Amino acid sequence: MKKEEKNKIISLIDKNLKENRNFYLADISGLNAEQTSSLRRLCYKREVSLSVVKNTLLKKALDLNETDFSSLHEILNGNTSIMFSESASVPAKIIKEFRKKNEKPILKAAHIDEEFYIGDEHLPALARLKSKEELIGDIITLLDSPIKNVIASLKSSNAKLSNLLKSIEEKASSNNAST
Repeated sequence: MKKEEKNKIISLIDKNLKENRNFYLADISGLNAEQTSSLRRLCYKREVSLSVVKNTLLKKALDLNETDFSSLHEILNGNTSIMFSESASVPAKIIKEFRKKNEKPILKAAHIDEEFYIGDEHLPALARLKSKEELIGDIITLLDSPIKNVIASLKSSNAKLSNLLKSIEEKASSNNAST
């Protein structure tokens, strides 16, 4: 590969690192062509970009970035693929789902909102992360529930109060009619 090509790849990786707050590094070595194609299709369906990268080029792109990615240098050996996603948990869910039928991919590391997760043991926790939209939905549900309870109580109290007032009015009417 010529130096110009390498610089273009480094520049592209650097651009993706700047544009994406979430990325995963995984080892997909050992997957045959059919398995790799299946993994790529799954990533595409879930809006995750998957690329196999040379470790030396990835390291140079990481070094260009303002964020200190030096803690990732030690895992840059062997086969490395990089997965970019808007969602923090989707790549982990893809890896977990794909490993139900295959031994790989193996999570090398993840960078999620300025935090590093190094090692495959973080995969279950990363897969459970909720997206921003899911968290907002949970908060709305939590806030909505007490409001509904208050409204239901007020309606119930209002009905009880209304029935009580009607009863008092009827008694008063019947007392006035008998006198």
